[in-house]
Amino acid sequence: MGAYTLSHDEKNRISVDIYGQSYSIVGRESTSHIRLVASMVDDKMREINTINPSLDTAKLAVLTAVNAVHDYLKLKEELEELENELKRLKG
Repeated sequence: MGAYTLSHDEKNRISVDIYGQSYSIVGRESTSHIRLVASMVDDKMREINTINPSLDTAKLAVLTAVNAVHDYLKLKEELEELENELKRLKG
């Protein structure tokens, strides 16, 4: 998987499968990155479905999004705490 930088205007188009559905995704990230994101979404949807098998696909997708944003916010908070600690140690 070679890393490369796309110019501001270049986009990759890739077809991915998420929870049994095919999606065409366009983005500036590498195709390997887009595949990884799709794979992680698929994994999380399947994980939630195992816990809540009666959920329809729309509710499953919303819960997956809620989980993803929760994880993002927790990581963002942790980063801010680490940055503040680093500033304190430097200052």
